[in-house]
Amino acid sequence: MADKHYDIVVIGGGPGGYVGAIRAAQLGYKVACVERAKLGGVCLNWGCIPSKALLANAELMEKLHDRELWGLKINGEIGFEWDKVIGRSRDVAGKLNNGIAFLFKKNKVEHIVGSAKIVSSRKGNQPC
Repeated sequence: MADKHYDIVVIGGGPGGYVGAIRAAQLGYKVACVERAKLGGVCLNWGCIPSKALLANAELMEKLHDRELWGLKINGEIGFEWDKVIGRSRDVAGKLNNGIAFLFKKNKVEHIVGSAKIVSSRKGNQPC
């Protein structure tokens, strides 16, 4: 396989990396983004976003528990189906992750799955 050359290589596809990569491509640079895991970083895939989806379930359960205060009448038991709760959390993160992949494709940012590190300083317009 021939070596590929980029104007900019972004290391990490988290919130700073993917936004920077997309913007650089919009400005006309040939861009690649190296990410070893899923695009979006920890927040989108495992932290902030999935935990907010889980909290939404918990808040709904709390309201249903206090249903009389809300004027609701429910006959029968209310409970969680944990596989569906977790599945919804993963689906929410997955949709956002797919959105980043779509933006990469739309803006011609190449997503390279793997790890990268800076091994020396770069000068002028030397290709990557």
